Amino acid sequence: MIKSMTGYGRGICKLSDKTITTEIKSLNSKQTDIYTRMPNIYKEKDLDIRNEISAKLQRGKIECIISIEYEKEDQAARINTEVVKAYFDQLKEISTRLDLPVNESLLPSILRLPESFSTEKDEFNEEEWQEILDQIKSVLDEVNDFRSQEGNALEKDIRSRIKNIETCLIEIQPYEQTRIENIRKKINDSILELKNSENIDQNRFEQELIYYLERLDITEEKVRLDNHCKYFLEVMDEPGPVGKKLAFVSQEIGREINTIGSKANNSDIQHLVIKMKDELEKIKEQVMNIL
Repeated sequence: MIKSMTGYGRGICKLSDKTITTEIKSLNSKQTDIYTRMPNIYKEKDLDIRNEISAKLQRGKIECIISIEYEKEDQAARINTEVVKAYFDQLKEISTRLDLPVNESLLPSILRLPESFSTEKDEFNEEEWQEILDQIKSVLDEVNDFRSQEGNALEKDIRSRIKNIETCLIEIQPYEQTRIENIRKKINDSILELKNSENIDQNRFEQELIYYLERLDITEEKVRLDNHCKYFLEVMDEPGPVGKKLAFVSQEIGREINTIGSKANNSDIQHLVIKMKDELEKIKEQVMNIL
């Protein structure tokens, strides 16, 4: 089943003296790129969280944010007034030396510096952590459900575009017959013009003629393109992540379409080739977001 790499999940875990909120969102990426942000008390579990995310989401640019809201006000973060004042005095001195303006715009920068805030230090509680870990797993399941829904929409769109390419391939057939007849007429006319010439090497002429006809023949490209389209659909039905494999197959589809276009020598076939290229570009955009 196709899964998108785009997903979102959110969960709330209420403990005795605080509420833990977990948000996880993922976007498409060639590799597994995980960013976590959490209170210091849970930093030691960062690797466990990353392992859990990697196991369940497998690939994508993934952001996991865990935040705490305390029930009691005295547990909330407080500004370290003395530390902030010391920072301000130092920055004020530096600004004066550099002849820069000193105003309230320094304050937001100071509040982002270390030790500007303090909280009553919680003690790590293993039982609480198990509840939080269960919540993280539940949120990851929610992200996966989101990915599956997005994947269903992607699959429907991609299948319809592959079908459009196959339809264009079928529509080439009548134009191909007309094209061959036109080429044959041009060759026959050229032969008639050269019949009376005494400077023709017959063997070389036949070799050039065969080479010319082989270069214009698109039978093999059509067969390969049809096979690639069928294989693309087969890969979509495979279990597990198939995004990278689909990207490789789409490149092969593009190669055959380009070759048909370069050999076409017919405006109607060229129009169909342009349609196929347009569909393929949209498929490639969608495939980039498939797990």
